[in-house]
Amino acid sequence: MNVKALAVRTVRVLLVLLALGFCAWSLVSQWDATVRAFEQMSAGTLLGAFAFGAAGLFAWMLGWRTFLVGLGSPMPLRPAFRITAISALGKYVPGKVWALVTQIEMAREHQVPRARSFSATMLAIATSTACGLAVAAVTLPLSSPAARERYWWLFPLAPVLLACLHPRIVTWGLDTALRIVRRPPLEHPVGLGATLVAVVWTLAGWLLFGVHLWLLCMAVGGDGPSLPFVATGAYALAFVAGFLVFIAPGGIGAREGAMVVVLSPVLPAGAPIVVALASRVLLTVADLLGAGVAVLLGGRPRPPAPAQDEVSSAT
Repeated sequence: MNVKALAVRTVRVLLVLLALGFCAWSLVSQWDATVRAFEQMSAGTLLGAFAFGAAGLFAWMLGWRTFLVGLGSPMPLRPAFRITAISALGKYVPGKVWALVTQIEMAREHQVPRARSFSATMLAIATSTACGLAVAAVTLPLSSPAARERYWWLFPLAPVLLACLHPRIVTWGLDTALRIVRRPPLEHPVGLGATLVAVVWTLAGWLLFGVHLWLLCMAVGGDGPSLPFVATGAYALAFVAGFLVFIAPGGIGAREGAMVVVLSPVLPAGAPIVVALASRVLLTVADLLGAGVAVLLGGRPRPPAPAQDEVSSAT
């Protein structure tokens, strides 16, 4: 192992340890409130909400993998899960860039050029944000006046962002970004078919997260035919709000605040914060268990070969 490879592995281990520390802090800092929240819910409800939340994370991984394959780097399911599960811990470190860096470097071990991995991740982020706003725009205006009054300015962004996912616009944007950092353009622009499949997986993830939150809402007294729509829209809007707060690890604080605002009109007093805390803890545990399973699964990288971006830059 050369010095550069050793340095990369050392930085990755340190990053994972730092992320685990922030995960622990996010749980311990709200421990008393979290315990009270969980005492109001049955084990069956918590297990079901955890399962749907973990399934949502898995669906999003499949969306990222679809973009990667569409860009020209086939990735088997096992290493794709391992890369996304471990790199996901980076989102708990302030700054949000650490998850991206870890994901790019881990994908590189499987002969995925940095530019291609970066492009796939940017596409996955843009798709989840655009689809999240679209989900919130569809579900909330008719069921949550509070969300409509406070976050109306987010809803018009949904169709704009969805339109920007068209392959021609995406290819132009990525090539422009790569040109700025003096990298060659994409060799295999993502096609419309891959984009549509990735959007389907992303929307499936949003629906699974919606069921996750709906189960928690019912456990604290929520009811009514509009509750599934409110829960789905609340999670989507809260996630986007948390993502926009760049410095907060995992969107902590901003996500819970937006969720409480949306859920307050449809849940008993005090219940929205209970749901928000329970959701936060369950999904944090899902991230931690996913990373643990990924480490246990291992995953031997393919034999090293010159990466395309290095060959291109050398010429």
